[in-house]
Amino acid sequence: MKDLVEYVVKALVDKPEQVQVSQTDGDSITIIGIKVAPEDTGKVIGKEGRIINAIRTVVKSAGAKLQKRVTVEVLAEEKGR
Repeated sequence: MKDLVEYVVKALVDKPEQVQVSQTDGDSITIIGIKVAPEDTGKVIGKEGRIINAIRTVVKSAGAKLQKRVTVEVLAEEKGR
């Protein structure tokens, strides 16, 4: 799942080398966190959140096939870091 998200996000951004994808597994849910360069955050979210919602839909569908609950979050990175 993590590899799928990383592949999609790297294709969207201008600085793919700064993409970091983390996965946290819980008892009933898996959370996938995405960190990108501050100037690429808008590209991952998209207008009115359409891009991130599409990524979430794909991941939830893949998770349902594996009988897992998965969510995707964009983690904010402070400018200058």
